Amino acid sequence: MGKLVGLVNARMYASPDETKNAISQALSLIKFQPKNSIKTIAIKPNLCYYRGPSTGETTDPRVVGGIIDYLREHYGSDLDIKVVEADATAMKTKYAFQVLGYTKLAKEKKVELLNLSKAVLEEKKLNVNGQELIFQVPRLLLKSDLFINVPKLKIMLPTTITCALKNLFGCIGYPKKIVYHPHLEEAIVGINKILRPHLTVVDGVVALGKFPVNLDLLMASEDPFSIDWIAARIMGFNPAKIKHLKIAMKSGVGNPNGIKVLGEDMEKFRKLFPRVHLLTSKIVRSIQFNLFRLYSKMVKDTVPSMLEEHAYMHA
Repeated sequence: MGKLVGLVNARMYASPDETKNAISQALSLIKFQPKNSIKTIAIKPNLCYYRGPSTGETTDPRVVGGIIDYLREHYGSDLDIKVVEADATAMKTKYAFQVLGYTKLAKEKKVELLNLSKAVLEEKKLNVNGQELIFQVPRLLLKSDLFINVPKLKIMLPTTITCALKNLFGCIGYPKKIVYHPHLEEAIVGINKILRPHLTVVDGVVALGKFPVNLDLLMASEDPFSIDWIAARIMGFNPAKIKHLKIAMKSGVGNPNGIKVLGEDMEKFRKLFPRVHLLTSKIVRSIQFNLFRLYSKMVKDTVPSMLEEHAYMHA
């Protein structure tokens, strides 16, 4: 069942019931059924920086709210649900929760917010593609009855796309994740060898290509690699040429054979997605980087997330 990828329409300004129903439809398409009884649940959105969901950068709390509503309707009202994120080089989770609407969501839905960088961490070592890597991994994500990955559908210059596999990179407990950027693709695959979410629901309601677009798409699968393979195609890329997907195949994290797309026609979303010319975008981002660097020196402010990407590209 892990090779099934469900695609459904989900409107940007849908009511909570409509959002929950869209999620229910997506999970029905992939025949999602937990293998064990559920009590503890961890939900990992993409809160990479302080940009709201209308930018296409971060997971909309309304999507996470719909998932919470679905879980309680199907598995009981007494679930222990935590929405989780870890600090990053240019983002503090406690501020992201507040700015992006998750503090409000937690109060409304009566769930807990957890900074994974403050949680109990376990050190894991492994070799990926010839690179020795060490990760600080939250024990909670290894022990939860149900671990749900809720990434965004968007491009990212260093890795071409960022979706399900890349969102788990954000689970690493060590805040200064820029240390992994010289071997970013290997690190993405490495953390996915350790953490295996039971379910992935992609927020593509607003997606990010050359510019943000109301794509009105939710994707669901039990297999993060399969999600990323289809996400790459929707965004106009050949997934077989994306480095971290190639390393994932080589490392046994995923295999494109047998992936089946159900629900909406993938082609209609491909036509709507604003494709990116990567070389031109890198030149523009380089100019933006220099302006941000000047800003940072002048005001001594937090380093923007863009600098992390630039540091990788010029490593």
